[in-house]
Amino acid sequence: MSAPAAPPDAAIRTSGLGKRFGHQQAVDGLDLDVPRGAVFGFLGPNGSGKTTTIRMLLGLARPTTGEIQVLGEPMPRALASVLPRVGALVESPAIYPFLSGRGNLHRLDAADPGTSSRTRRARVDAALDRVGLGAAAGKRAGAYSLGMKQRLGLAAALLAPRELLVLDEPTNGLDPQGTREVRTLIRSLAADGTTVFVSSHLLAEIEQVCTHAAVMRAGRLVAQGALDELRRATRTHLVIRTPDPAEAAATLGAHGVVASPGPDGVTAELEPATAIEDLVRALVEHGVRVRGVAVEGDTLEDRFVALTGEGFDVAG
Repeated sequence: MSAPAAPPDAAIRTSGLGKRFGHQQAVDGLDLDVPRGAVFGFLGPNGSGKTTTIRMLLGLARPTTGEIQVLGEPMPRALASVLPRVGALVESPAIYPFLSGRGNLHRLDAADPGTSSRTRRARVDAALDRVGLGAAAGKRAGAYSLGMKQRLGLAAALLAPRELLVLDEPTNGLDPQGTREVRTLIRSLAADGTTVFVSSHLLAEIEQVCTHAAVMRAGRLVAQGALDELRRATRTHLVIRTPDPAEAAATLGAHGVVASPGPDGVTAELEPATAIEDLVRALVEHGVRVRGVAVEGDTLEDRFVALTGEGFDVAG
């Protein structure tokens, strides 16, 4: 029995998606829901199943289990009607090293039956300019740096207007200036109505450009939602400096807060709705000498590391 079609507000939806390579389960029971118009960050350590998932979304790998809807149509059955509406940069972009950057894009554009040769040069030049390769358009692509090759791959994905853009590690090999330019490009595409699906192991990349995110760990989805919701799910810690740690812990415990006493005070993990001022008032009323109060919130990095059990590269 096939899954119902994705609703109009879903650019990507998967149900129970899985991929096995021999005895290795690369992706396991993945339920993704990517809203249209979102900049959706697909985050996880290297080897967590991100690229395998993207290859299945684009019809480059066949799922072992589960179903996929892209732009409201089943994949890979609807490849012919879906792919012209999708731009993608997956792994290292394939280039002809003996051709110039412009020549590479001319050849790609000519291979698309839906494009017009009359407007090809303008379309190619616009894509090159948008990724900052206009000045190097005539240079042989084999002499491009890694970052320039990555830009050329982005330009190829932007040759035609797209409803969905899928980018796998789009800032790989770029210097800080190039990284900032790619982020600006992603924001401008989203402002134009394009849904952008960005896979990355760089937490800063996700935080700075994305509206939604999903977190993978060892092939499984461990969190998903609007980025603001994921931030709100981070934990808050209360730190009370007091010479009466045992009494403070007992008082907080009577108010439903489990506190750990230490030599200089107590620490406690709080629920989101906890009224901290009421706890401090209770401590004072019970004779606890309060010398200082601090509220420390987990960062989004802390949250994701807790979910995956691994660290992330937070460099931008």
